[in-house]
Parts: sequence; C-alpha cells; structure tokens
Amino acid sequence: MRSIVIAGNWKMYKTRAQTREYLATFVPMIQNRSSDRNVVLCSPYTSLETLAEGLEGQNVGVGAQNLHWEKEGAFTGEISAPMLQELKVTHVVIGHSERREYFGETNQTVLKRTQAVLAANLIPIVCVGESKAQRDNNETETFIFQQLDEGLDGVNLAQVIIAYEPIWAIGTGETCESEEANRVIGLIRQRIKGEQVPILYGGSVKPTNIDELMAQPEIDGALVGGASLEAESFARIVNYVD
Repeated sequence: MRSIVIAGNWKMYKTRAQTREYLATFVPMIQNRSSDRNVVLCSPYTSLETLAEGLEGQNVGVGAQNLHWEKEGAFTGEISAPMLQELKVTHVVIGHSERREYFGETNQTVLKRTQAVLAANLIPIVCVGESKAQRDNNETETFIFQQLDEGLDGVNLAQVIIAYEPIWAIGTGETCESEEANRVIGLIRQRIKGEQVPILYGGSVKPTNIDELMAQPEIDGALVGGASLEAESFARIVNYVD
C-alpha cells in the first residue's frame, strides 16, 4: 500500500516566533490522527531548527524548500544537504513551480538536486505541473512527461515523493477538479512505472475540498500552500474525513 503524505509548504512566511506559536496550536490538533498519515511541514530555512525542536517526538517530518546539489562551495545564498541534515530535516521540496518560474529552475537542475537529496538519505518531494496555456493547448501530458523523464532520469524512485501541481491552480483559488487531478496523477504513475510511489496533489487545497480529493484512488496526499499557514486549517486537512 502506498504511503499517505500531507505536506504543508509555508513558502516565504513565518518567523521563528510565529513558528513556535503555530506549533502550540497545531500539534495538539493532530495527535489523534490516523497512524497511516505522514505529515510534513516545510518552512523557510530560518525556521527549520525551531520546527524540528517543536516537533520532536511528534512523528512529523521537517521539510526544506530547496537545496544545492553540491555539499559545499562558492555558492552564495545556497544551502547544502549536510547543513539540512544538521537541522534534522527529513524532506526537501524540489522543482516547485515558483522556483522554476522565478529562479531559473530547469528539469536538469531538478535532477541534480533530487540526486543530492537521495544521496543524503533525505526524501525529495519533486513537483511537476503545467501552466494554463499548456493546458489550453492540450499539452498537459507532453509537458509533464518531459518534466518526469528529464527530472527523474535514472533516479531510484523508492524514496521519492511526487507532487502534481497544476500551475494555474496554485494560489489562485482555482482547484483542478478532483477527477481530473486523479486522471493526471494516474498518467504520472504509468509514466514512471512507480506503483508504490506516493503522488500528491497540490494547488489551492483547502479544508473544503480535501475530503473529495483524498477520496480519489490515485491521489496519495496533498502538498498544501496557503491553507497550511493557519494551524487550524492545516490540521483539518491532516484530519481529512475518509
């Protein structure tokens, strides 16, 4: 049976003080969750240590939002796997659409980052997804397959999590219909030949649609952006009704 993963991506939000305040509310609300639900919180680098300390013993993963593929070097502004390991990070988000759009991420750099994450025995959450123009031009499958083929070339998928995030549904309030998300995720699973790989849906996931999304047979969880910033909201998503 594939793992269920509910991951929250805080993006560039929350100071350390705000992180502590969040956890004081969030942790008690998820303690009675089903044991098969893996929860991960992905914070800015500055909050990772605070997050790890506050989640100690709670069986909740700590995720970074990126990393460089080299262990060290003259890469101003970057962070390496050993640095994240020291902070007790367990997961790393790779290839988020915002990294691709604003910071020059390519399928080739996604591959190098993913390889570095796996070499450090961390778990990558590799993001793929199409734009509105690509969807309108019936290029969804072609584009995503290229992301998969190039970004996961030769990668051992045993420790990989994939997140399907249609770009047109991220932060827009427009959610991909659950049946369509299920269809695309099914195609992704066929393409990678990864029956046991958890594939998450991301894109305006909210407490009001999580139950419907998780009822779909191909969807193994969610990568949640804005709705993960409020403790009560994200706790409801973690505690979805199945």
